Amino acid sequence: MTKFQFRAVLLIALAFAVLAPAAHAQTAPAPGVTLPAASAPTPAAQTPTAPEAARELPAARVPRDLSPWSMFLSADILVKAVMVSLAFASLVTWTIFLGKTLQLFLARRRVNAALATIAKARTLAEAQLALGKSRNVVATLLAAAIAEVRMSSDTLAEAGIKERAESRFAEIIRAEQRVARTGMGLLATIGSTSPFVGLFGTVWGIMNSFIGISKAQTTNLAVVAPGIAEALLATAIGLVAAIPAVIFYNHFARGSRSYLELVARASGAVSRLLSRDLDRANGSMLSRAAE
Repeated sequence: MTKFQFRAVLLIALAFAVLAPAAHAQTAPAPGVTLPAASAPTPAAQTPTAPEAARELPAARVPRDLSPWSMFLSADILVKAVMVSLAFASLVTWTIFLGKTLQLFLARRRVNAALATIAKARTLAEAQLALGKSRNVVATLLAAAIAEVRMSSDTLAEAGIKERAESRFAEIIRAEQRVARTGMGLLATIGSTSPFVGLFGTVWGIMNSFIGISKAQTTNLAVVAPGIAEALLATAIGLVAAIPAVIFYNHFARGSRSYLELVARASGAVSRLLSRDLDRANGSMLSRAAE
């Protein structure tokens, strides 16, 4: 190595030895001096994302309270129609209940009074005179028996007269049976179909609730509960309409059956009066023939 090369290497070593500590002093903090912490980046103004905005939208439509009236007002139009129809069916049920109760009560009282009146009569004419202008099934039975006796006055066949009179009585009883069962078919229809109509409204409302859940992308109970509650309200109204209808139907079935048994008693009483009249007529004819 030449003297020039040796001097160059020595100068490079000295320069490195001088510059290396200075560079270290610039990068390292001085003793007792703390560097300020890097400030966290300021967050940008938070804007709601699309799912959050969709989540907030159904919450705005949640009713303030879950009373039946508020749930009805916020329900779907089809669910509202179901609720209104069921409420109308309930009104019809109670109207039939009041009307049939009054009808059967008055009819039973009239028949009982008429039976007590004709029980003292000895002939059809006396019974009809005792009833006067009363309009009830007993008076109708008496009129039918007297009409048949008058139409058969030229015959002597007692059995034929009784048979024709019984035929008239059967027609009158069938007419009373139709009157006594008026409205019961409607009660049976309401009692059997109202739960299913309410269930239809419930299914429709729950389907709409699930559609709303999928659009809102949330299962928050505050969003889900109102729609399901509205749907269940339709089933509740259906049961409110159906349960009284079934109870009233069974009640009136027993009431009409007891009333028809009372009418059958009246028919038997009139038949006995008719039989007595025929026996008297035959006895008088035989006495005349003997004379």
